[in-house]
Amino acid sequence: MEAFVLPDFYLPYPARLNPHLEQARSHSLAWAREMGMLNAPKRGGGLVWDEAALVAMDYALLCAYAHPDCDAGTLSLITDWYVWVFFFDDHFLETFKHARDHSGARAYLDSLELFMSGRWLAKDNPPCGNPCEAGLADLWARTVPDMSPGWRRRFRVATHNLMVESMWELENIDAGRVANPIEYLQMRRRVGGAPWSACLVEYAVGAEVPDRLAATRPLTVLLDSFADSVHLRNDLFSYQREVTQEGENANAVLVLRKFLGVGVQRAADVVGDLLTSRMQQFEHTAVAEVPALLLDQGASAAEAVAVGGYVKGLQDWQSGGHEWHARSSRYMNSSVTTPTDPGLRSRARQHASVPRRPVGHLPVPSLYAPLPVRVSPHRSQVRQQAARWAREMGMLHEGVWTERQFLGFDFASCAAAIHAEGTPEQVTLSADWLGWGTYADDYYQALYGASRDVAGASACTRRLARFLSAEPVEPAEPVERASPQPLPTGTAAAAASPQAVSTGTAAAGDAARAEAAQTGAAPRNALERGLASLWRRTSGSVPPAARDRFRQAVLDMIESWVWEIGNLAINRVPDPVDYVEMRRKTFGSELTVALARLGAGGAADGTPLTLPPEIRQSRVMREMETAAADYAAFTNDLFSYQKEVQYEGDLHNLVVVVEHFLGVDRWTAAGLVARLMAERMRQFERIVAVGLPALFEQYELDAATRAALRGQAKALRDYMAGLLAWHRTTVRYGDSELRARHLGFTAAPTGLGTRAARLAARAF
Repeated sequence: MEAFVLPDFYLPYPARLNPHLEQARSHSLAWAREMGMLNAPKRGGGLVWDEAALVAMDYALLCAYAHPDCDAGTLSLITDWYVWVFFFDDHFLETFKHARDHSGARAYLDSLELFMSGRWLAKDNPPCGNPCEAGLADLWARTVPDMSPGWRRRFRVATHNLMVESMWELENIDAGRVANPIEYLQMRRRVGGAPWSACLVEYAVGAEVPDRLAATRPLTVLLDSFADSVHLRNDLFSYQREVTQEGENANAVLVLRKFLGVGVQRAADVVGDLLTSRMQQFEHTAVAEVPALLLDQGASAAEAVAVGGYVKGLQDWQSGGHEWHARSSRYMNSSVTTPTDPGLRSRARQHASVPRRPVGHLPVPSLYAPLPVRVSPHRSQVRQQAARWAREMGMLHEGVWTERQFLGFDFASCAAAIHAEGTPEQVTLSADWLGWGTYADDYYQALYGASRDVAGASACTRRLARFLSAEPVEPAEPVERASPQPLPTGTAAAAASPQAVSTGTAAAGDAARAEAAQTGAAPRNALERGLASLWRRTSGSVPPAARDRFRQAVLDMIESWVWEIGNLAINRVPDPVDYVEMRRKTFGSELTVALARLGAGGAADGTPLTLPPEIRQSRVMREMETAAADYAAFTNDLFSYQKEVQYEGDLHNLVVVVEHFLGVDRWTAAGLVARLMAERMRQFERIVAVGLPALFEQYELDAATRAALRGQAKALRDYMAGLLAWHRTTVRYGDSELRARHLGFTAAPTGLGTRAARLAARAF
């Protein structure tokens, strides 16, 4: 009996079958036999696969559906790759996962890495010790010589990830631990193999993604939404086999069943809804964002054709992958129904937000916050300096904020809690970055959000990028400030404001930013003056690698605000996964984490420590930082709900996203956000307690590096604790401040002719 009835699947593209299927079937069977995959023993007896099992699973059918247009030789090669990757998965399960053999698994994976070097001739490889090594050596030599260095690098990383991150699955099984939803999706992309499949799509269609575009937001989101769709579909079909038969716990149905506290059928239905949402995110990106990217980056005709072929190849894989899952003996599929269109329901939900609805105060649920709050002794000094700097930049005179509001917001207290051990200069710099980022957020909302002016927001972002030169800027005399120009009120007035910059079509690319930095630009308002000042004070004080990462964090933040205005323009509540990942940018989490990192984790003499890429990009470091960033950003979403939804007409808030995606009220949604925060905090605690020590041993790190990484973990703890403490004390989100700022009074007025105002006040 199957565990649940499969949900309706959103299938917008027809599945097509490659005519060379039978040739690929016979070739892959012979190849698997030659590599030794059909006589590999299990621990405890039996075989991992036999010929009947391989024939029944029919990976050639998967590849023929997923790549309907490639020639016979290409289809056979790609089928061999899929035979290898599924054999690796089953062989690793039988040999190491069931036995909980951590040391053996690590040695096995380290040995496999040797077969993905820049050399691909058989004579250059070490002797093969098992079918996985033999298969990888053969496939590597047959594939990579035809591809560019950029593709080889991406494919090697994807292959490395799906192998090495199997340790994450093994560790969770050993600990009896089910991942939280965000961690699961992030890690599933690495261990699940869909990014690896996307690289093979490039090979199959004979068109590589241009290396200069591969890391841009549109193509990254395209890849991520493709990967999530592939993995979520697989999780639905494989739940019975993986969870109930094999004891696996890396499955989205299980993850959501545990997190939401619901039955397996409800969890499966939610996974189906998320699958639909991710496929629609893919479509939105392909239709709206990719063409704009190609135009903005001046892509050649050949580059545009290559990207178009890649997009079509990913579409074919989605349809073909579903068709194979519905037929393969590997999965539960007897309840597959005729395709329907759950996409209509999903799209209707996504565009159903009512702007400025009177939601009232949303009580913040009880939060899991085990971290102590420490405060720098320099807070009072920084508070005075921050006010002076904001005044000099003009931030208190252009109609966005008054001095009273700025003092009540108290960014100095936030910075003092984040950098409890920082020098006065570090705390002051942090307070000014926090103040500027919050000012910019309000500025974009007032000037471009209310009028849904995407072009104006894009042009403003292009101008801001001019003040972030790639090279350090020498400290200079204070910028002379022009006479204050108040920001007009009202949509029409804002559009005509002398502060509003000329319109454009999209955020500038790297080439445009480099040209702007060379030509220079004179700041013309408080927003630009503030950024120019901050970059001068920051860029020259850190090593080049740290400066580049910090600069990218600022660029990502200012460009993410255009994404927000774009969603407002079409009244689109973001897809849940895209929202979480963009929230780290829109809230400035990555920038603030970068600030915390700059002040922590140095050598004994106080100089910053440069970490090797393999450590900085490791699962432990990445998950530790994103968990902290998410906890802080979701804190803001809970406290700012009324401000954003009722007074600003915004929809970029996780409570709103959960309301719309799950169809629940705001109180239930807020409770789920609080639960997600608790899960991310517990994951952070586990990483610090278990993950960091394991990382120390794995890379045999010296005492100085270990101390530096512990310092970075401590800085992230202060970051989360400090942000939460500030939200609890600042006036920014309180009812009185919201009334004063948006309605012009702090309590309902009395007297002749004020009855309507009193009724409106009660509605809030």
